[in-house]
Amino acid sequence: MTVMRVKVFTRFERFWHWSQAALIVVLIGSGLGLHGVHRLVRYGDMLTIHVAAALALVLLWLFAVFWHLTTGQWRHYLPTLQGLGPILRFYALGIFRGEPHPFRKTRRRKHNPLQALTYLMLKLVLFPIIWVSGLLLLTYDLWHQKPWSTAGLEAIATLHTAAAFVMIAFLIVHVYVITTGHTVGEQLRTMITGWDDMDLDQAEAEVLKRDGAVG
Repeated sequence: MTVMRVKVFTRFERFWHWSQAALIVVLIGSGLGLHGVHRLVRYGDMLTIHVAAALALVLLWLFAVFWHLTTGQWRHYLPTLQGLGPILRFYALGIFRGEPHPFRKTRRRKHNPLQALTYLMLKLVLFPIIWVSGLLLLTYDLWHQKPWSTAGLEAIATLHTAAAFVMIAFLIVHVYVITTGHTVGEQLRTMITGWDDMDLDQAEAEVLKRDGAVG
């Protein structure tokens, strides 16, 4: 295997990542406003912003799901226990000792086992909870006369808020982790430019050179 500079993330992946990040930040900010944490915008306008950002994010997610399925990129999110132990040890202890990261990206595996597991849980568990609970809140007028509507509204709102706080926690950890590496911001730079160091065998290197994906 040879370490080479490779175009790891496509233009769409970077667009999807940063658009998603921006919309999530808008949703968190407007959601906090709806809960009275701040009053930067009038409540009605805050609700409009929140709903518009939510619908835009749902459309972005649906398109991203389609893209992952049609391009085969979903394979990078398949969970595996192989190598998970060293990754957990690195983030718990090794990172504070300056130890090298135990995982190196390859064309077959962009995400380390912990990343793959985390992103998969986000896509299969947290995001659907936010989607469904948000849509139920948005369509409350369609079921507000049901006998269980009062208790249901409280439960759904609580679930939606709890999921939002989990997302906030993920963002905090995510921002912290991307500042780690050989240099501060290395992973951030990769997501901006799309280029990163990757282990390649000779056959992969030749193919990528022909495609112009090797720097």
